[in-house]
Amino acid sequence: MSSDMQVFRLPDLGEGLTEAELVNWLVAVGDEIKVDQPIAEVETAKSMVEVPSPYAGTVAELHGEAGQTLDVGKPLISIARSGAAPAPETPSSAEDAVSTGIVASPEVDAAAEAYRTEEKAGSGNVLIGYGTPGGVAGGRTRPRKTSLAVVDRETEARAEAPVASEPAVAGTRIPGKLSAVISPLVRKMARDHGVSLETIQGSGASGLIMRRDVEAAISTPEAPEAPAGPVSVPVAEGDLDSRTGLAVSARTPVRGVRKAVAANMAKSRTEIPEATVWVDVDATALLEMRAELKKRAPHDTPGLLAFIARFVTAGLKRYPALNTRFEIREDGSQEIVGFDGINLGFAAQTDRGLVVPSVRNAHQLSARELDAEIRRLTSVAREGKATPTELGSGTFTLNNYGVFGVDGSAAIINYPEVAMLGVGRIIDRPWVVNGELAVRKVTELTLAFDHRVCDGETAAGFLRYVADAIENPGGALADM
Repeated sequence: MSSDMQVFRLPDLGEGLTEAELVNWLVAVGDEIKVDQPIAEVETAKSMVEVPSPYAGTVAELHGEAGQTLDVGKPLISIARSGAAPAPETPSSAEDAVSTGIVASPEVDAAAEAYRTEEKAGSGNVLIGYGTPGGVAGGRTRPRKTSLAVVDRETEARAEAPVASEPAVAGTRIPGKLSAVISPLVRKMARDHGVSLETIQGSGASGLIMRRDVEAAISTPEAPEAPAGPVSVPVAEGDLDSRTGLAVSARTPVRGVRKAVAANMAKSRTEIPEATVWVDVDATALLEMRAELKKRAPHDTPGLLAFIARFVTAGLKRYPALNTRFEIREDGSQEIVGFDGINLGFAAQTDRGLVVPSVRNAHQLSARELDAEIRRLTSVAREGKATPTELGSGTFTLNNYGVFGVDGSAAIINYPEVAMLGVGRIIDRPWVVNGELAVRKVTELTLAFDHRVCDGETAAGFLRYVADAIENPGGALADM
């Protein structure tokens, strides 16, 4: 391969992931790109991420198509070094310009200047833990140009004549004289809000799409799209299932998050000798305490899950065996790995499947801080933007399946953790209080645990601790 060609291989996206599905290319062959410019969107078993380029130059080849699964370390994109091919000289006169088929465009100059102004506000995302250091100032400088040029269409139409390459503004091609030039910031804003740039008429010079144009498109209501989900493969006519004799209606590939969940759950069931304990809990006092706090601070009151999370972290400090990992070493020996801290995972249902983001160092956070972090992680997880670290670093999982309207569940432990606490819905039930029958707000707590790391006494002690804290939240919080 020519020394002027740089091959960028799919990088290690973190957490031991070995493959990723190519969702979408953000560049095309012939594009001029710069260092740290996002070149592709890929979906791993953990999240959707943008992959930035470590090289600047001209895109020579894209190694893969949308929907294809690529292995880490395999070629992703080939980039010709900037300046590898001799660039046509800038015409010194109008006559020279006509002879070469290139004309200067003051409108595109204006577009470039507007682009520079627009980009001062920021740039696109860079893959977490990857890319060049130093931020914008460190490796995103743009070569200064006194003018830009576009290909004369008459010259382009000549079959035998060589076609002059199109110039670029910060890696965004200009396919014609008056095409939109879009900054990474504007492109990111459009992607985040599901706005198609092809449908926007730019208000800037030369049709440049500005931030205000995207904001206007965001504020304009559109027909709701169907939620993202597994895409079924077309089924051939006459496809019959050999076991049932029924016609096959759909075949859905198992990949991405669903593939990871399936593998993780199967491994959990295969390797972990799981046991389960449960208890009904009177949550009336907790609900009353939260209602009282909400009266005082309507917009700054933690949710119920945040309070329960606070009780869980306190319980894990008392029963640390449930905040461990059971490991089998290469030599066959076994050990239980304990942690100096708690990363509290919580199950979040998304359009892409069930994921478990984790609140790092949750034991150091108050209920209010836990609430803020749970909300933030839920949001990024549902947008598919949670990082591999956020999705793969938990030490214990809290699962609020009550939001689905169920009371209990025989939960599967989130491998390689050793325990999971499930919380059912809170409903009115008859309950004996001080010898009198009353209607109380009751929920069911279910703890699934790895019997290799502890016995039932430890599991029951932890579960009872959390239950007592829910029934007497004021006293529990005072002691934490």
